[in-house]
Amino acid sequence: MKLEDIKTIAVLGAGTMGHGIAEIAALAGYRVKMRDISEELVKKGYDQISWSLKKLSEKGTISPHKADTTLKLITPLVDLKEAVSDADLVIEAVPEIMSLKLAIFKEIDTLSPPHAILASNTSSLSISELGRVTGRPDKVVGMHFFSPVVRMALVEVIKGEKTSEETMQIITELAKKLGKTPIRVEKDVRGFIVNRLLIGPYLFEAAWLVSRGEATIEEIDSRMKFYENLPMGPFELQDLTGIDVAHNIMKEAGFAIPPLIEQAVKDGRLGRKTGRGFYNYRDGGAQYSREAGQKFDPLPLYALMVNEAAWLIENKVSTAEQIDLACQLGLNFPEGLLRRADKIGLDKLVAELDRLYAKHKDPRYKVNTLLKQMVQAGKTGAAAGEGFYQYHKEQREYQTIRVEIDKKTHVAYVTLNRPQRLNAINSEMRKELPKVFSELRDDPDVRVIVLRGEGGKAFSAGADITEFTQGKPYQFVELGEFFRTPELCPKPVIAAIDGFALGGGLELALACDFRLASKRSEVGQPEIHLGLIPGGGGTQRLLRLVGPARAKELCMLGERISAEQAAQWGLIDRVYENETFEQEVKAFAEKLASRAPVAVRFLKQIMNAGADCSLDAALLLEREAFAVLFTTEDMLEGVNAFLSKKKPEFQGR
Repeated sequence: MKLEDIKTIAVLGAGTMGHGIAEIAALAGYRVKMRDISEELVKKGYDQISWSLKKLSEKGTISPHKADTTLKLITPLVDLKEAVSDADLVIEAVPEIMSLKLAIFKEIDTLSPPHAILASNTSSLSISELGRVTGRPDKVVGMHFFSPVVRMALVEVIKGEKTSEETMQIITELAKKLGKTPIRVEKDVRGFIVNRLLIGPYLFEAAWLVSRGEATIEEIDSRMKFYENLPMGPFELQDLTGIDVAHNIMKEAGFAIPPLIEQAVKDGRLGRKTGRGFYNYRDGGAQYSREAGQKFDPLPLYALMVNEAAWLIENKVSTAEQIDLACQLGLNFPEGLLRRADKIGLDKLVAELDRLYAKHKDPRYKVNTLLKQMVQAGKTGAAAGEGFYQYHKEQREYQTIRVEIDKKTHVAYVTLNRPQRLNAINSEMRKELPKVFSELRDDPDVRVIVLRGEGGKAFSAGADITEFTQGKPYQFVELGEFFRTPELCPKPVIAAIDGFALGGGLELALACDFRLASKRSEVGQPEIHLGLIPGGGGTQRLLRLVGPARAKELCMLGERISAEQAAQWGLIDRVYENETFEQEVKAFAEKLASRAPVAVRFLKQIMNAGADCSLDAALLLEREAFAVLFTTEDMLEGVNAFLSKKKPEFQGR
């Protein structure tokens, strides 16, 4: 079976998760059968999809026609056999009750076609156990979406004991086609990645600290929100998701429940949905001061989370990079848990675990073997040069950007690193990107710069709109200089577009010398839907690239176009298959870096200048550059290599 063989998707459950999954599947062009146990439930889910599509249309995210055609792809059903009888993929999204899921899987195994893949949206239950009640355990897989499904980018793809590699690859690629970022979970472990790190080490440990009188709810939430830069603290988060959710997961797994959580569930204080949880939502909800957070040291929370992450790496469940990406997308950690751990110092985290174990004798605090070995080997984090990551000259960390330099190939990879916000351009990024390019322009080890986005869903979705109400008009007039950053860099810059490049994100790509895109990518200038126009050069660069009519269409209608259509218009230079995109970008960049660096820089300068001056002036620039290049060592190397029939080794001199 291949990805293209999937035509019909059955979604079992029309609740919050089910109708969200059905909606994104239909948006991706699949025929969807959404089933629930009653007409009332399935109609409610269908109405929610209709409402959501209408909102997407009103915001300009999709066209009204797309909204209509998407809704027509969804068939609401109550009969289970009718829902799965011709499905190529069944996604179960029923409540987190193992006995219920086992019964469902046993039944759909007999009702669905033999080739169909059976996926579960479970957030923590065993995929292997679900597979064992079917006659096709190789085709049973976890596909854990995050709520709200339409907005959240992350999907955990979980491998059961018998899940085949073919099934894993198909579902991983399907997740990308649905516009999501898949994280492979290579072993079926409790909680997978995100919930394993979130519930016990973070949510429950915070509750234990309060239960033991070592901190208050307000102190912890204030610290994590205002000082650790998370969207909210652990208690406010539990109120949002429902205190009973984490409680039931941990209770079923046999873990001790902190008294604070046990009492809240016993009292029916389950969070926002009941009007009261750790905070009273009838009285304004979560309210705490910034000053309260000064009293709390979050080291115990980080220590437990990192300890659990080290276990995942040691047991080959995942890698540091994938765990950090999951934390960014699923938990909104700005730079990822393990990069943050390296900054804190792994020796400090191990010392904290030793302190907690000595005090409480709880096995949860025993230091993981891998973590202990790393510290013993001196790999204690960023200050030591190595921890979960290596920190050498070729790697530079910023708050919103990551830079990696391959000295062997002379290519620098600049990654916009806000995947939880689709790499939206905020004030911090506007400060950091020019600084990064200023450093790279003078770095002799760099000849080519690749600009890309983290997360696999977006190059950049544009400006961070949440800042629009905070600035003054004159501040936004100055944005034009930021978007010229790639253009003003003397070295060639490649925009590697994998996913959305919208608004300011597209304008940033337009200022690059080359635009390479994956087939799944979409580009557009949607500012018109905000009552605005492109403000980072979009109107003028589009005009020069695609002509007046198409430039006006993109800006005035504000609709997205596919990468392939953008290539036909001359907006994108090359379009690659999704699976080979990274390798193709790397090959293109390395080929470009192998050319004579001085000559390449002259080419960029005179070709950019020539576009804005008369032909006579442009020809004069060309002749002068040609003459200057005769004085370079690279010219002599190129000529001698040609005469000797060997490959030139340019030094940039």
